[in-house]
Amino acid sequence: MTNAQTYRVKTISEYHRILGLPKPEHPLISVIRMGTFERPDVEGTFSIVFDFYSISLKKDFNVKMKYGQNPHDFDEGVLHFMSPGQVLTIEFDKEQEYNPTGWIIFIHPDFLWNTPLAKTIKQYEFFNYSVNEALYLSDKEETMINGLVNYMEQEYHSNIDKFSQSVIIAQLELLLTYAERFYQRQFITRKIANHQILGRLEDILTAYFNSDALAKQGLPTVTYVAGELNVSPGYLTEMLKVLTGQSTQQHIHDKLIEKAKERLSTTALSVSEIAYELGFEHSQSFSKLFKNKTNLSPLEFRASFN
Repeated sequence: MTNAQTYRVKTISEYHRILGLPKPEHPLISVIRMGTFERPDVEGTFSIVFDFYSISLKKDFNVKMKYGQNPHDFDEGVLHFMSPGQVLTIEFDKEQEYNPTGWIIFIHPDFLWNTPLAKTIKQYEFFNYSVNEALYLSDKEETMINGLVNYMEQEYHSNIDKFSQSVIIAQLELLLTYAERFYQRQFITRKIANHQILGRLEDILTAYFNSDALAKQGLPTVTYVAGELNVSPGYLTEMLKVLTGQSTQQHIHDKLIEKAKERLSTTALSVSEIAYELGFEHSQSFSKLFKNKTNLSPLEFRASFN
């Protein structure tokens, strides 16, 4: 492998071959224990794209991976999720010791076909975090998740029958439900780090609204703000909802209204001129948003200062 090269893995069986493992006992799902395969004889950076879902818990994994933008402030297991088509970048250093523990579950979308999970799996936001935000587990949480994986593994290694898929999917749905609960816990327990993000969000929006970017480019998008903060849009919105009860878009609109109030109360500019300054092509759109947020029209708000 060469540096920065990207490899696409289309099937779980193909990835087993890459790792030097026997064929999976089921072509559409696999439970792999870390440490059962040797570290690839490579050095440098490369990327992998899977055409299937991945859920993994890695410990003592002395390999740099492109996830976890915030400092790792827990020593427990790290759980993370990948959707088909997401890119995982790995950097190998031959000098580093490599004795990982944990597991990886691979699920091909076809395994979920004709089951409710085929649709509902897309509702779990952590699959959309593009492996930027790992989930840190406490010892108790890790034991609970490992128990579910053990049940799945036992079923996976049993003789496949007409109940196998249903049993595995039931355990998988329970694992995802617990993961959703644990992510909500993480938003709360990582208050310091998350409030730092909240402070940076305020700084980014203030700088944007005080520049000429509004008139030239319009309102900042959620994607733009998340990119400036080095987190995914989904993660940012979920975090803000837990901390403030509002989405990222609502924070952007609040900042806009704050700026609009300042211009209405301290300048003689017309509503149309202020709307233009704030990136609105049509002043009616600005007036409608302002009234929705304040229950006053821009002119009514200005009149309240006279």
